[in-house]
Amino acid sequence: MNKYLMTDSDHYNFLYKVARAYYEDDLTQEQIGQRFGLSRIKISRLLRQARQEKIVRITLVMPSDEQVEMERTLEASYGLDEVMIAQPTDDSPTAIRAALGETAANCLLRTLRGEETVALTWGNTLLAMVEALQSATGAPIRDWPRMRVVQPLGGLGSPEAEVYSAGLVHRLARTIGAKPHILAAPGIVASPVVREALLADPQISSTLGLAARADIALMGIGCPTPQSIVMQSSILSVDEFAHLQSLGVVGDIGLRFFDAEGCPVAHEINDRIVGLTMEQIKALPRVIGVAGGKEKFEVIRAALRGKLIKVLITDISNARRLLVEPERTT
Repeated sequence: MNKYLMTDSDHYNFLYKVARAYYEDDLTQEQIGQRFGLSRIKISRLLRQARQEKIVRITLVMPSDEQVEMERTLEASYGLDEVMIAQPTDDSPTAIRAALGETAANCLLRTLRGEETVALTWGNTLLAMVEALQSATGAPIRDWPRMRVVQPLGGLGSPEAEVYSAGLVHRLARTIGAKPHILAAPGIVASPVVREALLADPQISSTLGLAARADIALMGIGCPTPQSIVMQSSILSVDEFAHLQSLGVVGDIGLRFFDAEGCPVAHEINDRIVGLTMEQIKALPRVIGVAGGKEKFEVIRAALRGKLIKVLITDISNARRLLVEPERTT
């Protein structure tokens, strides 16, 4: 329909008819096009014009609590695609992990369509996410045979431990009816020569290649301390831990270590890790970092400074600190 064959009043009235059919009568653009003898593309343009001419005015009603505004402010401050704030029932580590797990489970479920590749690392928080998925709905909650859950880092610790990557990959895949892809190699090997030999294996190189093309990556943000999993499970030796600390390491993502500015730290251990590199992790389209608890504040902020993640899931206490304390020290 040509605007120039209509008076301004006729054109305005027609825009109103189209907008009302879409926003009040809940017709699709294709149905409106059929009603008025126009293409769906033309209807889309008319709806856009109706907004431009203020025939349609959209008002968003903000929830009464502070959470949504905090999330929006953090997204803008740190250049994130999304922030989701978990609300634990108390400040105990158990409550924080449970709240983070439930929030991460919700984030993952609403993201999936059934054909994605999901990379999953390891840790107590991601275990809590898988448990939240299973306890909320039972397993499997979906049947997505075209979806793949892939391990982006070799095995760490004892195979039977629930928090390690292979076990979590299997559990998540069962829960959502997807196909698991396990990286059949240790996460850290004795020498770069051993690593290169493993990377030459077709199954290992294929799995890592799939992980590097993942649509979504769920990753814990580690904080290496004497009490952390990497030390308690002897993933790092005492000497390696001390050397990393001397180089200014504050945390890791996928066992790739970084400093307080989120920059990768050069260390010989990088040449012995069978897993995605820091560059490969940062290149993934949707990296969801899940971390909480007061001991994780510095490492979360460092990961944000380094742009290591695109989505942050954290607890309310850390969210408030990230808003109050400057993003960068001067």
